[in-house]
Amino acid sequence: MSTDQQPPQASTGMFRTKTVEQSIRDTEEPEHALKKSLSAWDLTVFGVGVIIGTGIFVLTGKVAKENAGPATALAFVAAGIVCALAALCYAEFASTVPVAGSAYTFAYASIGELPAWIIGWDLVLEFALGTAVVAVGWSGYVRSLMDNIGWHLPAALEGPDVADGVFDVLAFLLVLVLTVILVLGMKLSARITALVVAIKVTVVMIVIVAGLFFIVGDNYSPFIPPSVTPPAGSGWDAPLIQTIFGYEPTNFGVMGIFTAASVVFFAFIGFDVVATAAEETKLPQRDMPRGILGSLFICTVLYVAVALVVTGMQHYSELSVSAPLADAFKATGHPFYAGVISFGAAVGLTTVCLILLLGQTRVFFAMSRDGLLPRFFSVTHPRFRTPYRPTILLGVVIAIVAGFTSIEELATLVNIGTLFAFVVVAFGVIVLRRSRPDLPRAFRTPWVPVLPILSIAASFWLMLNLPGETWFRFAVWMAIGILVYFLYGRRNSRLGKAGPDAVY
Repeated sequence: MSTDQQPPQASTGMFRTKTVEQSIRDTEEPEHALKKSLSAWDLTVFGVGVIIGTGIFVLTGKVAKENAGPATALAFVAAGIVCALAALCYAEFASTVPVAGSAYTFAYASIGELPAWIIGWDLVLEFALGTAVVAVGWSGYVRSLMDNIGWHLPAALEGPDVADGVFDVLAFLLVLVLTVILVLGMKLSARITALVVAIKVTVVMIVIVAGLFFIVGDNYSPFIPPSVTPPAGSGWDAPLIQTIFGYEPTNFGVMGIFTAASVVFFAFIGFDVVATAAEETKLPQRDMPRGILGSLFICTVLYVAVALVVTGMQHYSELSVSAPLADAFKATGHPFYAGVISFGAAVGLTTVCLILLLGQTRVFFAMSRDGLLPRFFSVTHPRFRTPYRPTILLGVVIAIVAGFTSIEELATLVNIGTLFAFVVVAFGVIVLRRSRPDLPRAFRTPWVPVLPILSIAASFWLMLNLPGETWFRFAVWMAIGILVYFLYGRRNSRLGKAGPDAVY
């Protein structure tokens, strides 16, 4: 479509939108262009690589013991459905607007600049904090494996989560190494991810197949344990829905499945990162939906299988919370498999860190290219065609945060940030369908607006189950972001400077 056929835009205002055509033109500027090297297979591997992390090794046993019993498998199905609703919306946007930035870019094309800035600011926090949290978790697994063979780090270098620890050198070095890999190119990142994901999925399959031989049918009885009302939370620790409406989530029973779903949902976080690689995909219109939906389907099947196996191996009331899969094999007299699981977790978390860091740098790059952040960061490397400046900056910052900070409590900010992005993307699909029905859409979200509305409602429900303290921290971060927008972003926006119909 030619420029003069585009709908008129406001040259000023917080809700000016950037057309899909303008977004795509920006990707063609030589100094700000990313190299297209990814296939549907690469995208699926990225998705599986980031989704399968500590969730499958830890959350499965935790929610089985505390929330749903053997019905944890149904909780994974419920959480997978919520993610599938969001994934269908992401697939339409990523194939229609194949530009780096994920939900930020989608919001800019549909809702407007200020909402786009807010979601971009949100994603920067989500991916940065997620990378740091996972790096610290990876460090813990590696230290455990080192202890098994008699290697020990000095106490001061084991991190602030350990007694007498000051600096987590392993988490710090991991983030720096992954930063170098991302600077060297997406194809190299994809190859390393494919190798690590193959190891990780093999470990998960070993757990499933080996565990089948140790299942005891009586452990599934009752499959849905009787409902139990847990002690009410209070103050900051109480879920927001309890603070506002007095609703108290229950454990076990049918409602316990949905309580568990709000917990295991966070094991699925990451498929949305696939959308950040849209601009680096060879055939995004075809391959983005395949990568997003394919990775989500594979991981849901694996999660359900692992949940059924672990609750069949050991009665849900006896499962450990810290390492349920490994301890279930120990309880059946097979410690070898426990070691395999620990190795798989340590190896697998490297790809989670890599892809979260990838997602953050692409969002930062897209915001910089639009002028909402300094344009200095949107210049790509002359040889590798990667956004090396934001990658190096953010990699060093996150490495330092991971090394010095104990951030377990802040991890819930990753969750609320992801759910907020889901809400924005689903709403954006509805808006863009109305404002630009003429756009060619290689993939169309079915049943619009019903399905996006269901996605918004499901995501918001899970957000309400997060503690009030998480909401407060999220609100503070958003307030800082809005201040930055009015002090810098709005005045330097390329769209604002260019005028309503300019081609820049």
